[in-house]
Amino acid sequence: MATVASLGLDESAAQPTARGGLTAFIDRWIWVFTAALLTATVLVGFVPDSLMKIEMVRAGQRPPFPAVLHVHSVLMGAWLLLLLAQTTLMATGRRGWHMQLGVAGMVLAPAMVVTGLILVPTIYGAVWAGAHAANPALPPDAVPPQMAFPSNILLQQIRVGVLFPLLVACALLARRRDAGLHKRLMMLATVVPMGAAIQRITWLPSSMPDSPLTLDVLPPLLLAPVFVWDLYRLRRVHPAYLIWLALMLPFVVVAGFLWNTPWWHAVVPRLMGLI
Repeated sequence: MATVASLGLDESAAQPTARGGLTAFIDRWIWVFTAALLTATVLVGFVPDSLMKIEMVRAGQRPPFPAVLHVHSVLMGAWLLLLLAQTTLMATGRRGWHMQLGVAGMVLAPAMVVTGLILVPTIYGAVWAGAHAANPALPPDAVPPQMAFPSNILLQQIRVGVLFPLLVACALLARRRDAGLHKRLMMLATVVPMGAAIQRITWLPSSMPDSPLTLDVLPPLLLAPVFVWDLYRLRRVHPAYLIWLALMLPFVVVAGFLWNTPWWHAVVPRLMGLI
């Protein structure tokens, strides 16, 4: 993410002042706190949901999970642990270890994208097969009503498949020339797929399945602590957030227009090669 001395602030602002002990402490540890918050959100979202589905598999109420789902889950967990480790290394001044461990991110990110590209049509195809089995009177090329939700969710999955690797690539390109931009883009990239965990936290407010609004709004709120701290320290919006917003907005607008439309629901099975 970044060196402790290079926080995306000017040199004078980065130095402890009269209240500097606390300021310097927050400069270092707010990134660790945020990485821990992202990790905790994934655990709260996925652990209860996964345990429930495992029991359903054991009871014969749903088919076993495809192998690629297990691989993708392990890779996502490894990414979050890497983020937590990297922020902790920088907070404790171990920059050399941080740089050595950063190589793992260059392997994990593309691996996550590849498994995601395999997982999405695999899951969609399984739901399609199950929906047709439950509606045997439907013609093979008919779109069952059960496919509306997975077709809508595909809009979010496309967003993740494009924006996550793009933001990670931008972060890696910036790692030597702009450490502040690097660490913020890594955090913003990690937030992009967080909607999958958030939609599984049943006690959070949700606009689903009628609208993707909560998937657009709630994940970025996980970065509210660092965003507010940046405003306080920099007295401006850091360019990293503007880059993220410029990349995210087109996907938000398109998803809002296509969500729950018959046209999109008819197009998705063709995209998946099922019709």
